[in-house]
Amino acid sequence: MSQWSKRILSHFTADLTRLWVACDPDDVLLDEKLLSELRDRGFEVMLYEDPFAFRAEYEERYRAAWDRGEPGPAPSLVLHLRSADANELPWDIVHHGRVVRLSLAELFPRLAYSAMQQVEQEHLAGLFYAHQTELQSARGENESKDFILEHVYQLTPRSIRNPVDFWRELLRMHFANRSLPPLFALHAAGIIQSKGLFADQPVATWLASKSALLRVVQDAWYRYLANLGLDGTRTGEPPPPEYVAKIQIPFDHSDVQVLVDSMFLDGTLHPLAVHSVPAGMPSWIKAGIVQDPAALQALVLKGIDGLIDALPTASCSHKDWSEFAKRYGEILARTHTLPGAEGSEYLLAMGQQIDDRIKTLQAQSDERLQAWVAAKHYADLILQPVTKGPVMVHHVPRFLRHRRSAGEAKVALLVFDGLAFDQWVQIRERLIASTKRFAFDEGTAFAWLPTVTSVSRQALFSGLKPREFDDSIDRTDKEESLWKTFWQNEGVNPNQVMYRRALRQINQLDALESDLTDRHPKVLGLVIDEVDDRLHKERSKKDVAMWVGNWLATGFVDRLFSLLLDKGYHIYLTADHGNVESTGVGRPNQGVIAETRGERVRVYRSEHLLADSAAAYPTTVRLDIAGLPANFMPLFAGGRTAFVPEGEQVVVHGGVSVEELIVPFVKVKYVIGTE
Repeated sequence: MSQWSKRILSHFTADLTRLWVACDPDDVLLDEKLLSELRDRGFEVMLYEDPFAFRAEYEERYRAAWDRGEPGPAPSLVLHLRSADANELPWDIVHHGRVVRLSLAELFPRLAYSAMQQVEQEHLAGLFYAHQTELQSARGENESKDFILEHVYQLTPRSIRNPVDFWRELLRMHFANRSLPPLFALHAAGIIQSKGLFADQPVATWLASKSALLRVVQDAWYRYLANLGLDGTRTGEPPPPEYVAKIQIPFDHSDVQVLVDSMFLDGTLHPLAVHSVPAGMPSWIKAGIVQDPAALQALVLKGIDGLIDALPTASCSHKDWSEFAKRYGEILARTHTLPGAEGSEYLLAMGQQIDDRIKTLQAQSDERLQAWVAAKHYADLILQPVTKGPVMVHHVPRFLRHRRSAGEAKVALLVFDGLAFDQWVQIRERLIASTKRFAFDEGTAFAWLPTVTSVSRQALFSGLKPREFDDSIDRTDKEESLWKTFWQNEGVNPNQVMYRRALRQINQLDALESDLTDRHPKVLGLVIDEVDDRLHKERSKKDVAMWVGNWLATGFVDRLFSLLLDKGYHIYLTADHGNVESTGVGRPNQGVIAETRGERVRVYRSEHLLADSAAAYPTTVRLDIAGLPANFMPLFAGGRTAFVPEGEQVVVHGGVSVEELIVPFVKVKYVIGTE
């Protein structure tokens, strides 16, 4: 156990009391490892956000059981209060509970509090050790930022003296998925640019945004190859508009080469398709070029093998799983665009090898993800703070509330029903290739289990856990009222909140534009259901990708984004769940016995009925999902199977897989200079 864990957990002794109050304005206690260690000690953590929701859950699940002399869900309950003042809680809770106070200012007294507030939770343990062992006196704000940059992000901007240093450190940082928070990005950029490096360039943006950096690197790579005499077809972005700076990157330096090579393998950079390679070309550039379909297949195969080697485990953090999901989505999208192999035995064999390795990747990732959920890590996601981005889809409304408080007065939430991350990659690549105007800050969010629309999409629009909308958990007709209720409770006039569903065709956008012009809403929720509608009609995700390509060609998404951005909305795009290819194992003949009858899940209100179904279908998986109603018990199809006629190939959702559970969460904006 780390020094950090010992320091925090020393406050909590299970046999002292059943009820604890953690006054924790900085969310120190919500680190995933701390939550896991608390659970192992017999503590369960509950957020205090809504007094009515808290009272209902506390009385029903804990106090009633304790009054009966029963243990309840856990021997001890820690009520987490995002405030330093315990008196914000009801009197009876403060009176009976043992109060623990946690603060970054107290835990890190020699570092500036304003800087500490920007450090992500997962870095606090390492930073605490450095703080205890290497700091003898207090540091000012700029010195604190330097210390944090070095010990958290492994970046020392004062040691960067030339472009090679800069690109090596920048690429290394982003390859390790350590994008800088804005405060540190601005600080580091100021130091770097004070040395005369990239004085007129958006260095802070490159430090903070991986997607912005990749756009620059991708274009620089294509121009680098052109200077070597290699002409070909761009497989990723087109030539950029004139307003985009043409940055020169020292690709021929060995420290840069190794990082760029890895980025081509995992799908974050796109190679140049060439007809021939002149003699004398350096061998290291091969990862960034493809001469024929076989070379492209080999690149994809290497990427899949790299993902298998990097599979998260059941003890990894949700960020590890999120980063894996993004890399997996990139690779899977690339497999959908591989050229046909007709007439070539070699290409057919390579194609079969790719299919086999994808299945291995899917089977192993599904197994580990289910183990991760079973180990209660998924339950901890409910507790995660939302100010830096939603972790679960029901966090999204609260995140948007935070963004409005930060100055984004008009926000638009676009929910692409059923959109898996690989399909988002397809949309992103098509838009970049065709319009050049849009930029994307890409993240992820976890859907609710089971990954069906009535559960996860309602949670997304309401900001509630499914336990809190049990009366409508099997339908979606209350979505609009739940969305408007959330914002009304936040003080937004109901007339300034709009909701629309079933959007998919370009001819619907004239009516939407008219509504926006007439009503001037400040908060907008839109459901785009083309993908979900189509996937249920196809047999493979490659077929879905083909259809999505045709749909994108209509210009619907391009025009929708432009319409909203031109009207001043800050656009956030996400999905309620993703989708997977599955094979039927038979359709249970249970009539109305099952509450929800999805293709990848059956939900029961009776333990007896669930047990009978599990026995009849031994490959099914039962998982205890926190946040669901107590009598809402899902039984998931095992592996990549579905409750459809035996042997039938379908694209569906409802289960526990990376493709279904981890969905895109993306901010859409114009590239600087195109507004």
